[in-house]
Amino acid sequence: MNKPLSEADVKRYNLRIWKIVIGGIALFAIFISMMGFGLFGSLPSFRDIEHPKSNQASEIMADDGRTLGTYFVQNRSNVTYKEISPNVINGLIATEDTRFKDHSGIDFQRTFTIIGYNLIGKKQGGSTITQQLALNLFSEEGRQRNFFKRVMQKFKEWVVAVKLERNYTKEEIITMYLNTVDFGNQAYGIKSAARVYFNTTPDKLTVPQAATLVGMQKGITMYSPTRNPERSKERRNTVMAMMVKSDFLSQQQFDEEKETPLNLHFNAATVNDGIAPYFRSVLKNDIKSIFEEQGILKPDGTPYDLDRDGLKIYTTLNYEMQEYAEEAQKEYMRILQAQFIKSWKGRNPFKDKALQIEQGVKRSDRYKSLKLEGKTDEEIKTNFNTPTDLTIFTWKGNVDTTMKPIDSVRYYKMLLRNAMMTMDPTNGYVKAWVGGINYEHFKYDQVKMGTRQVGSTAKPFTYAVAVENGFSPCLTVPNVPVTIEGYGDPYTPKSSGQPLAGSITLQKALAYSQNYVTAYLMKQVGPVAVANLATKMGIANVPAYPSICLGSFDASVYNMVGAYGAFANKGIYTKPIYLLRIEDKNGVVLFSQKPIPKPIMSEEVAYVMTRMLKGVVTNGTGSRLNYKYHINAPIGGKTGTTQNNSDGWFMAVTPQLVTGIWTGCEDRAFHFLSTNQGEGANTALPIFAGFIKRVYANPKLKISHADFEAPKSGVSIVFDCNQYQKLEEGPTELDEKLGF
Repeated sequence: MNKPLSEADVKRYNLRIWKIVIGGIALFAIFISMMGFGLFGSLPSFRDIEHPKSNQASEIMADDGRTLGTYFVQNRSNVTYKEISPNVINGLIATEDTRFKDHSGIDFQRTFTIIGYNLIGKKQGGSTITQQLALNLFSEEGRQRNFFKRVMQKFKEWVVAVKLERNYTKEEIITMYLNTVDFGNQAYGIKSAARVYFNTTPDKLTVPQAATLVGMQKGITMYSPTRNPERSKERRNTVMAMMVKSDFLSQQQFDEEKETPLNLHFNAATVNDGIAPYFRSVLKNDIKSIFEEQGILKPDGTPYDLDRDGLKIYTTLNYEMQEYAEEAQKEYMRILQAQFIKSWKGRNPFKDKALQIEQGVKRSDRYKSLKLEGKTDEEIKTNFNTPTDLTIFTWKGNVDTTMKPIDSVRYYKMLLRNAMMTMDPTNGYVKAWVGGINYEHFKYDQVKMGTRQVGSTAKPFTYAVAVENGFSPCLTVPNVPVTIEGYGDPYTPKSSGQPLAGSITLQKALAYSQNYVTAYLMKQVGPVAVANLATKMGIANVPAYPSICLGSFDASVYNMVGAYGAFANKGIYTKPIYLLRIEDKNGVVLFSQKPIPKPIMSEEVAYVMTRMLKGVVTNGTGSRLNYKYHINAPIGGKTGTTQNNSDGWFMAVTPQLVTGIWTGCEDRAFHFLSTNQGEGANTALPIFAGFIKRVYANPKLKISHADFEAPKSGVSIVFDCNQYQKLEEGPTELDEKLGF
């Protein structure tokens, strides 16, 4: 029989229990304090909390503030609390931490409840949003799976969570959380997730969209809307049901929304995909060079990393115009490619092209990779002649096939390439940039990095010098061969086709791209003056030879657009500019620039040149812009076709936009067989037509049909050919009698 405890025994046992409890609490407090001092592994300092480390993507912004793309290791972009839809905030609190606004980082009530659930087999998470933020920001290895390591990690989370709560508001904490979480598919943070999954911004996320993204936090793969859409929808509805329970959503709204589909607008976050990939690649290299040349460094003295430091890069590109340019290219190039292949039907395009194919092999990534592996030339030759699995670009999409790598080289040699740039001539701002036909397969930019022979698009430079020297567009000259001497061997250019018979005006000669008249003008003004003007217009390395009047030199689309901009901008040249400023993640401006206008010809000469270029479109080689594509606007232009139809060009000028387009194969040895198909009017002009139609159809762009303005001081150069003819005929008998 148990002896009842005496009052002294009860007091002694109670004291012992209290000592154990108090001692345990004291030991736990000491343990937590020691952990806070970093004795069980380093913890972030207040400075670390103030400036958390994260791989934050740098954003490239269009002229209206929309994101063109990002440079990233993790596609992460931060937003403020005001930029997040309340639907996201409410969904997150209802699902992850209903007492978020009441606790101080650790919800002990919930913690002990969760322990109870786990003991009876109902496994649940017990971390508050603040604790999850602590884990996201400062635990590179993520959630530990080992029980004992996880316990230690949990205590660290508590310490950091308390620090966060002491130094940040609830709004700041939930914003930091949403900026750091992983949503899968290279979408880190709510801003990237909204763009990747729904092609929207965080402030515009609807209840179902917000619930879909919040629901993913229970399992990124398991509840991924792209991989497991049905499971994702169920989880979305669960989140909305919890929002109802927390009074963030009415039952009626839940009943209406739960049956709606996910309605994804998925845009994968990769470097290859997205808008303006060639532009983004060139821009990235430019920024690296600017930072290096100007010594722009982070406050700690280390270089900026565009993939990690969350820079904001503001550009001049217009989002809609960029889309229109890319659409116009794809629309026409698939048609042109079919024409090109058909033109070679029954012929062997690779006859006598062994050298070009060999060069193509040596330029390929496969060849370079095999060389790095130490393969011999014979082994590489065998590799290129052995069928293998390849992914080939076509205008119908990528095709997975089995073929010899050497055959893929031949295939790509016969693939037409294309590049296009559009600029506002009044300030030099680049509005659209299409550097190639597919960045995934062909990364070489053909707008600025690549140069090609410009052909007849160079003729306006000679005409401009002539007009500046007093030649009227209405001057009539014989359209016959001309020999230019005094610059090496005598130069007698041939006609590119059947020349117009008899004597013709300079206006008509430019409109129909007549070589003889252009050579005549070159003989009058000399190659030095023409080369000097082209150089002032931003085209480098133009040799002072007579042949430059027919475009024997190479230039980039970028430089040609800049040059033509001087005609449209009243004789003022502005180097094309596409980068306006760069800010760090805190909004501090690291770099900025403005256009630098340079007068290079009189406003009068520039105006006369726009009149002559309009003649090319009204009644010349560019006239199909009117009669075929029905674009009736004051547009000037110039077509260009180089020897053997290797390059096709079209340059277009309006008061508000200047556009340059080039088309040709990678290798000049591969080309159209007939000028009828290979001329710039057929290979480049139609892309401009598709582009400008879309631009004119969008009133938001405010691109008007207004004509070029004449100089306010008047024009002394006679360009009205009826008036010019009267002047040439001299005074009549009546004029003399009247004293004129």
